[in-house]
Amino acid sequence: MKIIKSATLNELEASEVFVEATFTKGLPSFTIVGMVSTAINESKDRVKSALLTNEYKFPPKKVTVNLAPSEIKKTGTHFDLSIALLISLYEEKIKDLEQFHVFGELSLNGIIKDSISIFPIILSLAKKSMIQKVLVCEDSAKKISKIPNIKIYCVKNLLEAIEFFKSEDKSRFLYKKQSLEYNKLKIRDKDYYFTTEYEQDFLDIKGQEYAKRAALICAAGNHNIILEGSPGCGKTMIARRLPFIMPPMSLEEILEVAKLEALNLKEPSFKPLRVQRAPHCTSTKASILGGNSLGEVALANNGSLFFDELPHFSQSILEALREPLQDHKLLVSRSNSKIIYDTKFLFIAAMNPCPCGNLLLKENNCRCNELEIKRYKSKLSEPFLDRIDLYVIMNESNINDKSSINSRKMHNDVIEAFKIQKLRGQKELNGKLSDEDIKKYCVLDEHSKEVLEKASINFNLSFRSINKILKVSRTIADLDSSENIKYRHLLEALSYRRR
Repeated sequence: MKIIKSATLNELEASEVFVEATFTKGLPSFTIVGMVSTAINESKDRVKSALLTNEYKFPPKKVTVNLAPSEIKKTGTHFDLSIALLISLYEEKIKDLEQFHVFGELSLNGIIKDSISIFPIILSLAKKSMIQKVLVCEDSAKKISKIPNIKIYCVKNLLEAIEFFKSEDKSRFLYKKQSLEYNKLKIRDKDYYFTTEYEQDFLDIKGQEYAKRAALICAAGNHNIILEGSPGCGKTMIARRLPFIMPPMSLEEILEVAKLEALNLKEPSFKPLRVQRAPHCTSTKASILGGNSLGEVALANNGSLFFDELPHFSQSILEALREPLQDHKLLVSRSNSKIIYDTKFLFIAAMNPCPCGNLLLKENNCRCNELEIKRYKSKLSEPFLDRIDLYVIMNESNINDKSSINSRKMHNDVIEAFKIQKLRGQKELNGKLSDEDIKKYCVLDEHSKEVLEKASINFNLSFRSINKILKVSRTIADLDSSENIKYRHLLEALSYRRR
């Protein structure tokens, strides 16, 4: 009995699968067993057609293919190549068959095609050090060539795959790996990538200097932010431009984003630009948090999640966001499984000051009464707001306002602050520091400690709010290239607290 290694995707993680086949006497038949999906059962016809069109006779025996272990549900069309190879090589003696993981969907004429699940599967196996050598088609090889520490062998069709296993010298099938062609900086022997393309520029925003300063702090430290202001003052413009000035990405982060893109049925771009997810306020709870498919919270990992018109989102959604905003993980329980999603995203929200939006305007009168304004803002609970680092009330827009700073300058400042944080030995950016790391990296002098103690008493700050102020102070100090948090940094951080 011959065995070829493959794998299947179970939600976000891959499980190794051993494809084995037996050929016994009896009425000719072809059966695939092992808790397989409809797509795998359909591979019988694709495999038969691919073999027959390439002048390989289908064995006149009872052919049984098993995908082990049988208790794991198998999905995907990438088992085609493994099954076809076992049948075509059943009389051959192949020494190194079990050294390779094989993935590929077969067309009816034997051409090997890529499938959307191959990249996430191989990335998952590579992260667990379960894969060393892999055989795929060229389209798959282009994607997985970014994954480190694996050897990739590339074939075009079933005949080449058969020749590959029969050949003793396999070096001619070896795929040359491709590196990322983007700006790169090395910090502590680790590479970080970024792009200097600014499709949406902060130069387009006139005035709003206070809000732009808050956006810079937000991007430099990955701090959650709420922008409150009248309609048309630039809240959404700031939110849409934030991803372009966010910190550089490690290769692991780029690959993880590409994996989520593939799971979301999109072609991975491998671009070091942090993704922004912006669901509509009418979105369901399942589409935000995840149900039978990935939710916006999971897809925003390593990027940003933007909620425009924040109070119009369902209160149950806003309350459910408390866990991913605090713990950076989300547990989704289903009938047969429990899945934990990483949710290390930057949360950005925009809201009007009242239902009609005119409360902060000097000339337009607000049409809302006190009860309507109170009901509007009461949708945002104290525990939810306690997870927000920066609360910014934006000015009324003015025709005389001018542009002051572009995204390139802001991005350079963010990169410099990013270097300082990484050189300090931080694994996480300031906004995502744990309580232990806050004590280690966010140290105040005696005078600043006294000021913070007075502020905590006067403003009735919670322990979480104090930590938020410390983390924002640390980012402001980093933007100022200051080794220690100073009095002025703490005062500026306090100015961004919710009043």
